[in-house]
Amino acid sequence: MSKKLFMFEKPLGMRDTLPFLYEMKKRVRQAMADEIEKWGYEFIETPTLEYYETVGSVSAIADHRLFKLLDQQGHTLVLRPDMTAPIARLAASRLYKDGNPLRLAYNANVFRAQQHEGGRPAEFEQIGIECIGDGTIAADAEVISLMIAMLKRAGLQHFTVTIGHIGYVNALFLEILGNEERASVLRRFLYEKNYVGYREHVQSLPLSSIDQKRLLQLLSLRGSGMMLEEAKEVIHCEEGKRAAEELAALLRALDMYRVADVVKFDLTLVSHMSYYTGILFEVYAEQVGFPIGNGGRYDDLLEKFARKAPATGFGIRVDRLIEALGESEAEPNIECIVFSQERFAEAIELADAKRREGKRVVLQHISGIRDIDAYSKRYPSMTYLLGSKEKE
Repeated sequence: MSKKLFMFEKPLGMRDTLPFLYEMKKRVRQAMADEIEKWGYEFIETPTLEYYETVGSVSAIADHRLFKLLDQQGHTLVLRPDMTAPIARLAASRLYKDGNPLRLAYNANVFRAQQHEGGRPAEFEQIGIECIGDGTIAADAEVISLMIAMLKRAGLQHFTVTIGHIGYVNALFLEILGNEERASVLRRFLYEKNYVGYREHVQSLPLSSIDQKRLLQLLSLRGSGMMLEEAKEVIHCEEGKRAAEELAALLRALDMYRVADVVKFDLTLVSHMSYYTGILFEVYAEQVGFPIGNGGRYDDLLEKFARKAPATGFGIRVDRLIEALGESEAEPNIECIVFSQERFAEAIELADAKRREGKRVVLQHISGIRDIDAYSKRYPSMTYLLGSKEKE
């Protein structure tokens, strides 16, 4: 019995997409793709399989979450765990030649192995962009504004973009703690949003009361752009002050894009993607417990493919966006023509005419239907061509 059940089970973390959900994903995907193209980004595709030694090792996804296999030559391959690393590989090897900015886009599935208790998909669809070769704040503002425009185009009304700066966090921790090992412990608390654990750990450290206060003050550096002046006072080193000023400049640029109303700042924001070097951001929607999209600046990633270049970008999780929008089971606008053998040719002509008008049409022989009442409920419009035309 167990063997038979296993034959119908899906691998851990894999999902089926039923027609109504596929229709919704298609509509949402197309709306966002149209917006991306309006901003001048060009879509590309990369292989589903990549070499572990290149893309797999620099993807910033934990090794135990990679799907690995061997090719016939014994090379270790991975199912791509994200899209940023493959695009960085492609840009470094083929596209980024003259040092001028590239604007690339993608829509693809990525794969990350899950634990039994995880309950999360191991395969999910992302749509996003990468702006490569532009290190300006204007580029950061552009990608965030494009992401906001895409979400609005998809129909999402209530969401918030939370913006931080990993350079600020790193500078503050190293300034006070002195080494990366201590800093990584505090970053982990922030990534897990375990602020109670963060406070307790800070209070246990052998630091002056002033430095403990500065580390605890980081937790309050969240909200509107007004707190950025306070952020400059908390940190002493030039690198940290420069990071705070970058965020202030970003806010001014986002205000020019007229999207600052959906933005807030959070200097405790830390990502599990270790390649981020500067501004980073996440987008949250109502009734969804995880970010539906995230991104940031990763100026050192292309250097791992022997081509140094600044870069920034983002990816939107289509499944989480659908959850935020609310799964709609509205029937697609498909017409059905039911015909008998005598009217076969006529039915084909009618279906062809409707399809030329851009309509979606099902052509169904009456003898192939077992329950006409149940079948007719599938379609909002039914046309019956039955018996001889003269008798109709």
